[in-house]
Amino acid sequence: IFCRDEKGLNIAKLTLSKLDKKCIEDYLLWLTDARGSSPSTYNQRLCAIHAFFDYVMTEEPSYMEHCLQILKIPSMVAPTPQAKYMTPENLKLLLSMPDVSTKKGRRHLVLLTVLYDTAARVSELVDICMRDVRLDFPAVITLHGKGGKSRTVPLMKQTAELLRSYFAENHIDVRRNPDMPLFWKGSRHKLTRSGITYIVQKYADMARATDTGMPTKISPHVFR
Repeated sequence: IFCRDEKGLNIAKLTLSKLDKKCIEDYLLWLTDARGSSPSTYNQRLCAIHAFFDYVMTEEPSYMEHCLQILKIPSMVAPTPQAKYMTPENLKLLLSMPDVSTKKGRRHLVLLTVLYDTAARVSELVDICMRDVRLDFPAVITLHGKGGKSRTVPLMKQTAELLRSYFAENHIDVRRNPDMPLFWKGSRHKLTRSGITYIVQKYADMARATDTGMPTKISPHVFR
């Protein structure tokens, strides 16, 4: 599109010699100025162009200098996005939202507390089984992460107490049900990632209605 509409080139007769460093640089400038592309999009396009001309260089050595000039075009430095986080006050307010007078509310409080205390990814949280929880001192939870890697995370005293109450209320015997998910939905199937996201957002919306100082977007990853 750029070569046809901006450069006025006949695409059917487009040759490598016309795709020189100046043409590529003009294209990248057009991406940012005319199309408003982000640094990420700029770098993705440049990466594809670099890969193509790296291939051309190996197939047609006579174009080596031509390709090397294009391969020297640097990527755009993208600003590092600011990490989103909650203040201690934000977290305290959010954890006060579940209605602990109900069984469901108490379960959600345990879920939110474990999510915070372990800094687990959502995928790790849904995969926690009863055998992964040890409440004897020192209390820990084993998380199973990417690539089959596992790590053991110590629990705060308050989190361990919440889990003990949770086990007692639900009559959980870890020795009899070691493979049972720690957090489940109907028929005791493990919660899904979308289910946990829904729970987090539900209480985040409730907290935001109480205090406008809450972050505008709170996801499970913000707990990490």
